[in-house]
Amino acid sequence: MKFTPKWRKAILTLHVITAVGWLGADMVLLTLGIAGLTGGVGKDVAYPAMSLVGAVLFVPLTYLVWVIGVVNAVGTPWGLLRWWWVAVKLVIVTVMVFLVTFLLYPGLVHAGELKDALPRRDQINLVVAPSVSSTLLIISTVLSTYKPWGRRVRQQQADSASRALVGE
Repeated sequence: MKFTPKWRKAILTLHVITAVGWLGADMVLLTLGIAGLTGGVGKDVAYPAMSLVGAVLFVPLTYLVWVIGVVNAVGTPWGLLRWWWVAVKLVIVTVMVFLVTFLLYPGLVHAGELKDALPRRDQINLVVAPSVSSTLLIISTVLSTYKPWGRRVRQQQADSASRALVGE
């Protein structure tokens, strides 16, 4: 299935918008986490705000970016697993979906409930987690921009075999 140029542009635009929103929400979480850890903003404000941003923006954007990214890859010449940079991005975002769902979001809910009583270890985790996810999102952006590594080996072999069959 390949999209027409009009649909490709629309889906790519939607993918970029959701990915930028995801990175922005992640930066907000990081900022609030640092503020809560260092006392820049009261913990009774920072941690409930983190919980809200997680529930309303970060978690929904996590799923949207994954779904739209898969749709974008499948409907374009890049394909889902034809190119190394696309495959690596898929792995990064899939891992992030699980980390956000099973580790970060429950931690955000917990922090929002405990506020000032949040243990120091959990406060540190609420800075480390968005730091790691922001780094992964930036790596994904770099991969999309530079498109390193070329085609996956199996795909190169399949292309060579198909060219040989048609006599190219």
